[in-house]
Amino acid sequence: MKITVIGAGPGGYETAIYAAKKGAEVVLIEKDKLGGTCLNRGCIPTKAFLASYDTLEAVHNAKSFGINVEGDVTVDYPAVVARKNKVMEGLVKGIGVLCKTNGVTVMEGTGSLVDKNNVKVTKADGTEELVTTDYIVLATGSVPVAPPVFKVDRKRVVTSDEILDFEEAPKSLILVGGGVIGCEIGQFLAGMGTKVTVVEALPRILAPMDEDVSKQLARQFKKDKIKVITGDGISEVAPAEDHVDVTLASGKQLSADYVLVAIGRAPNVKGLNLEAAGVEMAERGRVAVDATMKTNVDNIYAIGDIVPTAMLAHVASKEGCVAVDNIMGQHKEMKYHAIPGCVFTTPEIANVGSMEWQLQKEGKVAGVDYKTGTFELRVLGKAQASGHLTGFVKVIVDANDVLIGAEIVGDRAADMLQVLTTAINLGLTASQVGDSIFPHPTMCEGIMEALHDVHGLSVHKA
Repeated sequence: MKITVIGAGPGGYETAIYAAKKGAEVVLIEKDKLGGTCLNRGCIPTKAFLASYDTLEAVHNAKSFGINVEGDVTVDYPAVVARKNKVMEGLVKGIGVLCKTNGVTVMEGTGSLVDKNNVKVTKADGTEELVTTDYIVLATGSVPVAPPVFKVDRKRVVTSDEILDFEEAPKSLILVGGGVIGCEIGQFLAGMGTKVTVVEALPRILAPMDEDVSKQLARQFKKDKIKVITGDGISEVAPAEDHVDVTLASGKQLSADYVLVAIGRAPNVKGLNLEAAGVEMAERGRVAVDATMKTNVDNIYAIGDIVPTAMLAHVASKEGCVAVDNIMGQHKEMKYHAIPGCVFTTPEIANVGSMEWQLQKEGKVAGVDYKTGTFELRVLGKAQASGHLTGFVKVIVDANDVLIGAEIVGDRAADMLQVLTTAINLGLTASQVGDSIFPHPTMCEGIMEALHDVHGLSVHKA
């Protein structure tokens, strides 16, 4: 059996290796670098940058821990970028090794469908090669959204693709979009010395999350001297030779060295020639699939950012494994009730399952009955000892005490979340999870206390 995967991001390359481990002959087609957007222009480079930010913050706060740092603390931005590139290059090389050792054939070029069993690969030099295959998995990811009003020129008005390769930190930046990408990059650059202004059309930053979560980050941004303008959109962008002028919908005028457009991403299906195989589309330019990740064409599957599901690397990877299982004859269906989401700002933010605002909105119609348990992390001994006092844990249960949602704000929130992700995935109750023993002293004790608070039994909550 031969499976051809188009796109080598986290979804694509993991799909290819997983299929090879299951005994399939696999071809992996990628026009750029292995690892896709996540590894080369998204998840990994931003986390490498934020690690530098965290180190800088630790040095600034060293005195409060009894550590004296002599001399001025400065940022060597080219060295920060070089470290980021080294991390990326090592991981790209590692993926190549994994593909080779698992027998995956990697082809460099742009893949497009000829029909349901043939894929044309166009190389960088213009030459073409035809791949005949039994199954196709589409995993081409997404690209930054850049509407014409923003006049993106990749010089003064840029996207997240370009900002990560700047050789020096901008002196000033207008960041359009207060979502995950904007908040992470904005906080990093502010730490590097950039004067950052965030413009968000919605009433608050991180608007898809609960208000108590976004307020926590807004307070931190104020401490970081990041200016946040909410409830106001962009009317006009005027790039010049050495700066950019921006007019907001309210008429307010802003100016900065650069404008970063971070308002979201769109499915990357251009050039796939889906119509040649009769692949049907869903809303917003995405590929329609069923719960097994199969399209309307019986041997073509699609995963990741090009299908109508959450645009997250770990979701794409899971969808790829489900697609392969079904191709290999083992019926599997994707379940989306326990998808973890993370924002790697300081403090970190992580959530899984339903959020309270969603339940309140649905409850007006569907009579959703739920309870919450909360706990402030600053009360914990580990928080006091480590100096990481900011944040809280919130868990949400239904009328039967079954965990249906959770949010964590604080140090290592993304790592802590997995306890609750597993619990929600398995349909466990707050009583069941709260009955387990949590190690002391840890930040995870905040989860235990929040679970106990559902029943009014949190020992350390006043």
